[in-house]
Amino acid sequence: MRHINVNKITENIKEMCIEANHYLSSDMDCLIRDAVDSEESVLGKKILNQLQENLRIAEQDMIPICQDTGMAVVFMDIGQEVHFEGGSVEDAVNEGVRKGYIEGFLRKSVVDDPIMRKNTNDNTPAVIHYNIVKGSKVKIKVAPKGFGSENMSRVFMLKPADGIDGVKDAILTAVKDAGPNACPPMVIGVGIGGTFEKCAFMAKEALTRKTGSHSEIKWVKELEEEMLEAINKLGIGPGGLGGTTTALAVHINTYPTHIAGLPVGINICCHVNRHVTREI
Repeated sequence: MRHINVNKITENIKEMCIEANHYLSSDMDCLIRDAVDSEESVLGKKILNQLQENLRIAEQDMIPICQDTGMAVVFMDIGQEVHFEGGSVEDAVNEGVRKGYIEGFLRKSVVDDPIMRKNTNDNTPAVIHYNIVKGSKVKIKVAPKGFGSENMSRVFMLKPADGIDGVKDAILTAVKDAGPNACPPMVIGVGIGGTFEKCAFMAKEALTRKTGSHSEIKWVKELEEEMLEAINKLGIGPGGLGGTTTALAVHINTYPTHIAGLPVGINICCHVNRHVTREI
């Protein structure tokens, strides 16, 4: 049994919130650089260059890459041989978010009630997903999610007869409806299967995958590639002003489902697709 004090969780979460909001991950940086070269629209290429300049200034001056510093979404894969000491893990995660957003001078965007809407003033609580796995390590993924893109996300409860063509249509419909509102070029997370909530969870987690990597399942990999090509033919383009780079990546996760259903969740993220991963 490995013992971990929850203070270690707090400190890492704090640092990860600050890092995710100030620095573009290396995988996203590579995709945006490649997009500048491949974009066919003159205006689209200009916008991509402006996005790169914004990212450079953010890193150089240590300011957020976007004014919407997001609601903190935290994924924790916890080894079953780990024993936490010193308090509640959930409290430790939220304390890390609180410290990260206050000490990092990040915008506080969370309200304590969806109707009464009083700001909590520290960006807590986070949305936390726990997963118990083998081993004695803790893997943490922090993904601050801005709501320009979050508001464009969809769940489609398809019929099994809709099949793969129904899935493709659902993805394209979600992207078309999002248009410029999701701050393209986008990263598209898709969850296929499971239940209503499972497909949405898979779509969100798919965004934290190393950008541009593919599923190990052959048909899923082929669908990711086909959907990226189809989305980039929509003409939405960088900033929604036209071009050949509407999406940078499509990531799809799947799960077994019921004989009577075909749930599809689509979680869209903007061009920064903030995510940081650490292992303790």
